[in-house]
Amino acid sequence: MPGAGKSTVAASLKERGFLLITMGDVIREEAKRLNLEPTDANLGNLMLRLRKDLGPGAVAKLILTKMDRDINKGNRICKIVIDGIRSTAEVEVLNSVGIVKLLAIHASTNTRFVYTKERNRSDSPTNVDEFIIRDKRELTIGISEAIALADETLSNNNLDIEELKEKAFAITQRWTNEMDNNLIGSRE
Repeated sequence: MPGAGKSTVAASLKERGFLLITMGDVIREEAKRLNLEPTDANLGNLMLRLRKDLGPGAVAKLILTKMDRDINKGNRICKIVIDGIRSTAEVEVLNSVGIVKLLAIHASTNTRFVYTKERNRSDSPTNVDEFIIRDKRELTIGISEAIALADETLSNNNLDIEELKEKAFAITQRWTNEMDNNLIGSRE
């Protein structure tokens, strides 16, 4: 859910060699292209409109276009962290080009509201009522199903930032090692 710590984890993984693509940035880029002010309401409505017009995996399809532009095509194996998966339809789109592992970051509503206020983005809710409206919008597009089907969940209610980063890295490192071992085993 918004404010749980996804972007903190994603940025820390980028520092450790992952390519980072942020779904929210793709929406913000699209809003800029359409000359929309990047408010929470405008970005939320654009996200919903894209999904209505292009299907529930629309944002992931935009991500694939961005990946085509950003990734060296000669590199067949690449570790990518995508910040902001909102639905299983997006996971299905991404599964079409590689192995996808889903890490859900969980935090209470109050914790997430505080984190969201602290990041001070143009689309940050100014009060709890706005935050709850945003949560409800996220739930309508299937985020709860994506969270429920995550390969692993990490609770961020009582962690400091360094603990969150280390726990997330340990999980992704284990996944990477498992995938590497599977690739080596399949070559033998």
